[in-house]
Amino acid sequence: MQSKPGMWQQTPPAIFPPILGLLGLGLAWRRATEVFAVPRDIGEAMLGAVSILFLFAVVAYLAKFLRRPSALVDDLRIMPGRAGISTGSMAAMLFAVAMVPYSADIAKWTFFAALAAHTVVAIIIISVLWGAPLAKRRMTPVWHLTFVGFIVAPLAGIPLGWIATSQLIFVLSIAAALTIWLGSLVLVARNPVPPPLRPPLAIHLSPMVLLGIVAAMLGYDTLALIFGWLAILGMAILVIRTRYLTAAGFSPFWGAFTFPLAAFVNLMLILAVSEAGIFRLLGGLSLIAATIIIPIIAFKILKMWAAGPLATKSNASKV
Repeated sequence: MQSKPGMWQQTPPAIFPPILGLLGLGLAWRRATEVFAVPRDIGEAMLGAVSILFLFAVVAYLAKFLRRPSALVDDLRIMPGRAGISTGSMAAMLFAVAMVPYSADIAKWTFFAALAAHTVVAIIIISVLWGAPLAKRRMTPVWHLTFVGFIVAPLAGIPLGWIATSQLIFVLSIAAALTIWLGSLVLVARNPVPPPLRPPLAIHLSPMVLLGIVAAMLGYDTLALIFGWLAILGMAILVIRTRYLTAAGFSPFWGAFTFPLAAFVNLMLILAVSEAGIFRLLGGLSLIAATIIIPIIAFKILKMWAAGPLATKSNASKV
């Protein structure tokens, strides 16, 4: 009888989306101190704990990669793997954001390493898609993570002083996001999305929210407000369509709900500092909701990793 692969032999990329969501939630609690009378220690404690979890996940995946480097390419051949690896480098960008107040050097090198890793992953994915059958090249919401995921980098780049780089990423990300939104709209209109693949539709909210955050950080206040209102509309649609999105029941794809929600909270809190009103209200309500929803989803997915079925359910490569 063949033994079941150990945790280090089949580390599933699907562990990274909920970790990205948890890091975003920690940053939201850090940001909440600017809007509400909440202790800063809540966000810092959360970021500390999740940072340890993130580093453990990175080590676990690297253990698999170092034993068989081609396992990375195998993971990137399938949608769950592409989503997981892309969110892994995006999580590294948020880790850099978390480090900014503590060590500019660690934040800087993490920023560059994450940006380089995301670039390499994007190049490999392009290569994989180029050689894949036409049916497997179909545009999906996961394309946002690969080609618009760079937009997370300015969250660390701007406070570190890399303004021009952040502005370039911002412009290119708008172009990439618009292309994927339009292409996805055409595809969904022609081909209904089957229930198991509906949770990733929530990813379409992420670029809208992240572009709003970066616009605000760059001082593009009007653009930030536009993205803010669009994000509210997008979130309202997701809430209204919750039953549709979750029709297939819980799966590793539910990790796709975590990071758009966390990003939405952050944008509402950023806009609440200058605009207050509806943004302050939605920032508070969404922070409460995210604090309940994101850890529950993350716990369930990480529990599946520890127990073993996550690797099988997400078709992770093994060594």
